[in-house]
Amino acid sequence: MGSNMAENHPVGFRWPMKAREKGATIIHVDPRFTRTSAAANLYVPIRSGSDIAFLGGLINYVLTHDKCFREYVLAYTNASTIVSDDYVDAEDNGGLFSGYDPQSGSYDNASWSYAGPPQEAKEDASGHTGHGMEGASPAKHRPARDESLEHPRCVFQILRRHYARYTPEMVERICGSPKELFLQVAEVLAQNSGRERTSAIAYAVGWTQQSYGAQIIRAAGILQLLLGNIGRPGGGIMALRGHASIQGSTDVPTLFDLLPGYLPHPAVAKGDDTLEKYTRESAVRGGYWSNLPKFMISLLKAWYGAEASKANEYGYQWIPKLTGDHSHVTTSAAMADGKVKGFVVFGQNPANGSPHAGLQRKALTQLDWMVALDLYETETAAFWYAAPEGWKPADIKTEVFLLPTAGPGEKEGTFTNTQRLLQFHDKAVDPPDDARSDLWFLYHLGLRLKDLYRESTDPRDQGLRSLTWDYLPERPDPESRIRDEPSAEKVLMEVNGYTVADHKQLADYEGLKDDGSTACGVWIYSGVFPMPGKNMARRRNRTPGNYVDPEWGFAWPGNRRILYNRASADPAGKPWSERKKYVWWDAANGTWTGLDVADFPLKKAPGTKAKDEGSGIDLHSGSDPFTLKADGRGWLFAPSGLKDGPLPTHYEPLESPLVNDLYQRQDSPVAKRFRREDNPISPPGDPQYPYVVTTYRVTEQYTSGAMSRWNSWLSELMPEMFAEISPELAAEKGIANLDWVVVSTPRNQIECKALVTRRMRPFRHNGNVIHEIGLPYHWGYKGLVTGAMANDLVALSEEPNVYIQEDKALTCNLRKGRLR
Repeated sequence: MGSNMAENHPVGFRWPMKAREKGATIIHVDPRFTRTSAAANLYVPIRSGSDIAFLGGLINYVLTHDKCFREYVLAYTNASTIVSDDYVDAEDNGGLFSGYDPQSGSYDNASWSYAGPPQEAKEDASGHTGHGMEGASPAKHRPARDESLEHPRCVFQILRRHYARYTPEMVERICGSPKELFLQVAEVLAQNSGRERTSAIAYAVGWTQQSYGAQIIRAAGILQLLLGNIGRPGGGIMALRGHASIQGSTDVPTLFDLLPGYLPHPAVAKGDDTLEKYTRESAVRGGYWSNLPKFMISLLKAWYGAEASKANEYGYQWIPKLTGDHSHVTTSAAMADGKVKGFVVFGQNPANGSPHAGLQRKALTQLDWMVALDLYETETAAFWYAAPEGWKPADIKTEVFLLPTAGPGEKEGTFTNTQRLLQFHDKAVDPPDDARSDLWFLYHLGLRLKDLYRESTDPRDQGLRSLTWDYLPERPDPESRIRDEPSAEKVLMEVNGYTVADHKQLADYEGLKDDGSTACGVWIYSGVFPMPGKNMARRRNRTPGNYVDPEWGFAWPGNRRILYNRASADPAGKPWSERKKYVWWDAANGTWTGLDVADFPLKKAPGTKAKDEGSGIDLHSGSDPFTLKADGRGWLFAPSGLKDGPLPTHYEPLESPLVNDLYQRQDSPVAKRFRREDNPISPPGDPQYPYVVTTYRVTEQYTSGAMSRWNSWLSELMPEMFAEISPELAAEKGIANLDWVVVSTPRNQIECKALVTRRMRPFRHNGNVIHEIGLPYHWGYKGLVTGAMANDLVALSEEPNVYIQEDKALTCNLRKGRLR
């Protein structure tokens, strides 16, 4: 659901197919009938943007039919936890949770907190609840609970009330999914969960690229916790990663508000003026995040080396502090307004691949300079060729530098993908001519900047001057003509971490300290390179018959293949069943053992009592498997950490042909709309834009086409942009297959050929027909094959937690004909 795995992740899709051969049931829930649908046992259509209503219906089904794995839910989730008296659910407040401020368009989540015993319900001395990690209040790890699950404010009862109206009939009305098919999904999931069986959910950008994407994934998490499918083999929620190292780009983040290893970035608004204050307010008293000071100080030592000391806060003041939203989308809007002077762009093609691509191209004209690193002259590298804008290159002030980069086979390094798996790859050949790797560019740019500021005494330049920056190999590759190529393995050794005194590689993240004696670039990757010459990401030792295969690559953290796998055993440490045994307690040897590295303190026995004092894992009992959570439990209800509510709630997309059937509130109250004259958004039910449009990918092309449209074989296989429409909509509009059509939104309009196919099906809503249109987004005005850009139609918007745009559900119009 939220993915088309057969076409977008075809190599990985062999595993579901192998499972089906052994009797597994494959279900595909999607707006289009795709090759994944064709390979599934059951296909269920769903209107784009209604995923939470569908998942909420499944949650309601599990609760009302008593299908949850009750032993697991009671022992391992926060179902019994009692929530504060101040909490008001969206169910009782027109779709808004307590704490909403309409002036700022944001939530104060204080009322979502747990209720605790009177002596523990007070906040800690700081008076704050952290950076959205889990909060610092003692009540977070020692809350009041009702093990009978009958208390009206316990999470289990709040959950029941919240999802009570998500009935099969409501799902059919909102999602357009036939009731009988929805019930089949619910029954199959319930039957394939529990002690003896597990079910997995796989998703991709069909879920994430929505104005409430994080909450869709949360809804799947709630469902899987209720069914006992988290931390167990064959269960879980798998984010299907489609790029070469897209998991790595979140672990070592391209996200503006995170530091490596998911540490929160210091921010002015949070008062992070000192390292002491940052670590105090970011760390969580209960659970493994209590070690955040160790992770942060070790990161600073990796960056600044000998120049980082306790006396200067380990260089903390050299890190720029966030002053607001610095996401790509917000920066693009600022760029369009002339507030950005320069732009270095690689690994993306915003003139084509980003939302409101026309505005992105306009933004590039407002720069003084731009550096583009790519394999080809992409739309971004040559944005002035965008003829529809009517630009004259001589009138554009932007000076563009195009640097040729190396392809994947022309450089070494690691990929981190689905399953959090690091795999090292060697360089096959040198890149041609003066093309160089991204690592080469960054390394040598850093050397030049350090040299430029070598004599500076300005305090703001000291961080750059102090950077550790020694990544050249001891012996250059004798087979390569490039003698100054940095060593990716040397970078990975710093990422792994080492002891400062003797530069000895760390065995794992358990060795990190907060006294400046250890350095580590990415704490979750520690252990990938535990000693010189032992790059664990290089391992390719396939174990026949072992589906865990811990000798293949390195899965963070600590080479665990399943997170929270302590939950694969019951509270006493015994496997829930022999059939699904994975990790269990070995009483004879006093340790956790099994088929995987235990994601739990190895010597902590199941019967260990939680301590009342102290911090970290000591505050968890031997049967609290969720070690990264403050209370050690899986969260059905999220008291903190999310900006748009403690429970997933159905809202319509920012553009929708429908009024919200469930709540008075139409759309996400905290999603960012970018109210600008050049970013109009159509109101609900706008007759000018009556159809739903969604973007997607085809197998033969890749993202914005920056790599694939220069490949003659792929371009021949899929040469042309198209709009996929149903026969019913085609008949209504008088459109035949391969006719030219114009698709329009309030932002722009594009022309392309019509692909009339029964893969697209109309949806019914309250007796009315809702048509949906599918647009692939791979074409542009550069490359061997060209075509209209789907992202020209998409609005600037941001989901509030991860700042991603909404391009999987918006509204449009359609007509037969051409633009000229």
